[in-house]
Order: sequence, then structure tokens, then C-alpha cells
Amino acid sequence: MSVTVSHLSNGLTVASDRMDTVESVSVGVWVGVGTRHEPATANGVAHLLEHMAFKGTARRSAQAIAEEIEAVGGHLNAYTGRETTAYYAKILSDDLPLALDLLADILQHSTFEEEELKRERAVVLQELGQAEDTPDDIVFDYFQEVAYPDQPLGWPVLGRAEIIASLPRQALFDYQQTRYGARRMVLSAAGRLEHGRLVELAESAFGAHRAECQAEQTPPSYRGGEGRYERDLEQLHLLLGFDGLGIEDPDYYAGQVFSMLFGGGMSSRLFQEVREKRGLVYSVFSFLNGQSDSGLFGVYAGTGEAEAGELLPIVCDELGKVASAPVGEAELQRAKAQLKASVLMSRERTSARAESLGGGILSHGRPIPPEETVAKIEAVDTGDVSRVVARLLASRPTLTLLGPAAGVESYERLLERLGGPTGRTAVARA
Repeated sequence: MSVTVSHLSNGLTVASDRMDTVESVSVGVWVGVGTRHEPATANGVAHLLEHMAFKGTARRSAQAIAEEIEAVGGHLNAYTGRETTAYYAKILSDDLPLALDLLADILQHSTFEEEELKRERAVVLQELGQAEDTPDDIVFDYFQEVAYPDQPLGWPVLGRAEIIASLPRQALFDYQQTRYGARRMVLSAAGRLEHGRLVELAESAFGAHRAECQAEQTPPSYRGGEGRYERDLEQLHLLLGFDGLGIEDPDYYAGQVFSMLFGGGMSSRLFQEVREKRGLVYSVFSFLNGQSDSGLFGVYAGTGEAEAGELLPIVCDELGKVASAPVGEAELQRAKAQLKASVLMSRERTSARAESLGGGILSHGRPIPPEETVAKIEAVDTGDVSRVVARLLASRPTLTLLGPAAGVESYERLLERLGGPTGRTAVARA
């Protein structure tokens, strides 16, 4: 692993992954805060701030920011997550100083001009509207809300329209000033570069950045339950999930292996049974999303109204099969091979390396060598998978339905099928 890590005096971590076979560099700043660290009255401020960072600084207009990066053939972008916000660029190696100057400028000197904010509020509201019109996307927000009601981990990353529409300029300044501290930031780069030069540039660009960060995190309280969102759609979008595993959980990689063999590819149990044998869906897959202290395992499927009633019992039956008998060795090895290949193939891209490095240091406090990840995947055996399945199914299920859901059995019947805990938390939206 060609990784070098340094620390500036203000606590900013500077990490690089040298790749001599490429001509480019991916570089970014990963900030260890996101939607989960917002005030309740300002849900969406992290995402709106990410947008506004590109809308002008004390010495660059929004147009100048776009023109400068594109004048060298590079690109600049960002994203907001529940626990992380990232700002990154990809450029040719000679243009690394420009990329760092731009990143430092938008992260430290954005002006959040009122007129720009007014326009960008409208843009984000359009983004919210687009998400609402994309049911196989927005259903995941609904799923998160049902699993974690009335708490930051259940809030939508894009925010809520009624809050975004009136979010004041000062809220952006307050969030940035209190949350974006150097001790909770990682400057990560991968590609053709010299680490010493990267540290020099980082010191010049970020050396005076404030160190402290106020980012208290409310402990998660998974509750599960049911959310039925009736809507006039051609398809029903279904999510069935359970309390999952955080990234530091000893069973995390066993959970990833299980998710892969259960619904991670064309050879998976779900794909073969639900799509190939029965033709009930076009899309079906499982996933395990891990946060620092929690996680969600889930199954997504999109199906027609006529097939909706048949789908959920089959998914439950497949869960029951994997819970009642150990998985086969060939099936286990196939899932592990898929995961290992995903890890190693991503190493061919500078952007994936930079993100893995920045995110790994934020999450674990150190770079995670790919060899370590592969070794943890390889160590998973059938007993580990059985243990993980038992852990997942012991939790109260989360059922989220968006679309024509009248034909889907009740939550109480689902509980009976799964033999799990009783009770119901219902969420309904028009």
C-alpha cells in the first residue's frame, strides 16, 4: 500500500496514495459531519451548504470557479451523506496546486450571498421535487425515517422543503463555523503526486484553518415498523429491512458476505428466485449500509400491482431458508469472490482510492489497507453468516411500501411469517 499520512499543526490529516501509472490526481477534503449533525430546525443545511460552497467566494464568482477548473480539463464536485460531506476534484497532476487552492477557497471563504442563496434554495427545492418523482430513490429516505423515526439518523439528507425554503444565510455560516474543524477533516489525494509537495500545499491552503469542531452525535435508536405511502404509480417499491451492523462491528464483513450471497448479484438467492424463476420483478437486491455506530440491512424490490401480494411472502421464505440452514461452501466462496473483486478493482481508479483513504481515516482513524479488508472477507465462514442472519432477524422489521400497496399483507402477518417481535409503528403519507 503506497499510502503516506501526515498531520498539520491544527489537526488536519493529509493523506496520499501514490500511483505512478496514471497522469491524473483525485484530491478532496472529507469532513466528518453530515445530516446527522444538523439542528432539528435546520434539516438540510449540510446539503444546502455543500451547494452554496460553489456559488462564490471573496475572490471568485460561481462562474469563475467553474471556468478555472474546466480550463485545465478538470472537474470539481461534492456530496453530502449522513455522517460525511466531501468536496473533491480530479485534475492532471500538474494542476494539483490549482485544485487545492479552489478547494481551500470554497471551504474557507464562501460568501453565501443572499441572491445566490435565493437561487440555490430554488435549485435544491427542484432537486427535492425530482427525488419525490423518482420513487426507487425517495423510498430509501422513507425507509430510513421508518427505521429511525424522530431522530437525526432518520432525517432526509436533502432536507425538508418547508425548512429549506426559509433557511437563513446565518444558518449556513453557523453550521460551517461550528462543524468544519480541521481535526474532523481529511485532505486525501491519489494519483501521480509527491506526498511532501501535497503537505506543503495543504499547509499553505489550510494551515490557518480553525482546529475545533462541534459535532455531537445523538445515539441511534432503531425502532422499525411500517410505512405505507400510497401513490398512483405503475410499480410498487418495497423495502424490507432490519437493524444492521455498524462499520466497527466484528460481524460487519460477515454481514456484507451475507448480503452479497442473498441479493448482491445475478447468482444471488433473491435474483434467482424472485426474478429468474418467477418473473415478479425487474430489480431486486439486498444491501448492508453501515454507519459509525449502527447500520441497516435491507431488501429492495420493484414490482407490479398484480404481483405485489406474492412478492413479500417469497422474500420472507428466502430469509427463512437462509436462517434455518447453513449456506453452502460454493455459495459462500462466490459471494466472497465478488466482494474481494469489488475491493481490488476499485483500486484502479484514483477517485476510488482517494475516497477510500479519506473515508477510512474518518471512520477508523487510520488508512485501511485493501489487504486487510480482503483478509477480513476471506476469514468469513458459514458459521459467521448463520450468526449474522440470526442477529438481523432478531430485530423488529422495517417495512416500507411506496405505490399501489393494497395487495400487500399486513405488518402483523409479516411479523408472524418472520416469527419476530410483535407491535406496530405505522407511518402513512398520501
